[in-house]
Amino acid sequence: MSIIPDAERPNPYSAYGAHGSVLVLNSGSSSLKYQLVNPVGGEAIAKGTIERIGESSGIVTHKFAGNTTRREQPVADHGAALEVALGLFEEIGPRLSEAGIYAVGHRVVQGGELFSGPVIVDDEALEKMESLVPLAPLHNPANIQGIRVARQLLGDVPHVAVFDTAFFQDLPPEAYTYAIDRDVADRYAVRRYGAHGTSHQYVAGKIARVLGRRVQDLNSIVLHLGNGASVSAVKGGVPIETSMGLTPLEGLVMGTRSGDVDPAVVFHLARNAGMSIDEIDDLLNKRSGLKGLAGENDMRELHRMVDEGDPDANLAFSVYVHRIKKYIGAYAALLGRVDVIAFTAGIGENDALTRTAVIDGLEPFGIAIDEDRNEARSDDPRIISPEWTKTLVMVVPTMEELAIARQCVEAVETART
Repeated sequence: MSIIPDAERPNPYSAYGAHGSVLVLNSGSSSLKYQLVNPVGGEAIAKGTIERIGESSGIVTHKFAGNTTRREQPVADHGAALEVALGLFEEIGPRLSEAGIYAVGHRVVQGGELFSGPVIVDDEALEKMESLVPLAPLHNPANIQGIRVARQLLGDVPHVAVFDTAFFQDLPPEAYTYAIDRDVADRYAVRRYGAHGTSHQYVAGKIARVLGRRVQDLNSIVLHLGNGASVSAVKGGVPIETSMGLTPLEGLVMGTRSGDVDPAVVFHLARNAGMSIDEIDDLLNKRSGLKGLAGENDMRELHRMVDEGDPDANLAFSVYVHRIKKYIGAYAALLGRVDVIAFTAGIGENDALTRTAVIDGLEPFGIAIDEDRNEARSDDPRIISPEWTKTLVMVVPTMEELAIARQCVEAVETART
């Protein structure tokens, strides 16, 4: 099967009717990422990051018209960060007053069971988001703070929250239910919520578009491999399983997160190492994964260390790949038929060595990689499996900001009809 050239694919978003752009904001605990997106054409008009918010010196990067502006300056808080970003648009371009901003979109990690899709932000929506902070204490507070500041500074356009968990609201009960006391689970909203849902949904739809197939006819395994990593099984466009759970800690081995561990590890460390809950939280989220095993969470550096014979790096990479393979096998069993395995996100899109290691040994299942195709560099969706395989292996670049922008337009237009 071949890829349909982009110019020959119908653009289902051309009917949106949006005649401007969407400013997408992603507020982290100490960072602000922003991107001005054309929701119809899909291109990023301008983008930037503001890092080290609240530290003595922040790092500011703004990209527009092929030029990159980089500065170091103190940025006190998220309000100051957004003011810096707006100033850069005014100073360097494009001027937001001339960009025809249709909406401001906000990435929010946890939507719980309250949000199954994008929502136009008002005071009631913000109150509901606040109630979900216990489910994502590392992420939602910063997301909410960014929304509050943006509404003050950009109050003349609609603001839309798009939730990482929304796509996985369609998981079947047998996938999202944990086998613990039902009263406890219900009282404290304990269930699988997943994460990276915007990316998984975008990639699953993109696969269908570039192959010229109906998404309803495809079964896909999507591997979102970045510093944070997750995998999903998508059957006919609907997710039936995903690796992240109540929080983004469960599942694959990640840059600094452990992924799956025996829950009794927590009890063991509390009783025998005298570690507090906060210390164990910090250990599993920030000092585990590749970082914990090898002292390095940049995959490029890890490959270099493996090449130099570092045994810790070799073990870390082996554990990383082993966990991904295990999930592919499990999700293949759930799907019954796997039409596509898609690699996406920073490592998935750019690391040929990791892709080779993950697929190596799956040939008896009709899954393989063509090394020439795998090594070829491209920013476009592409097939990297040989012709004889029954399961396509693809690289499909994710565009979470574009997906958020398009969901924003849908939400605003739905509200206006």
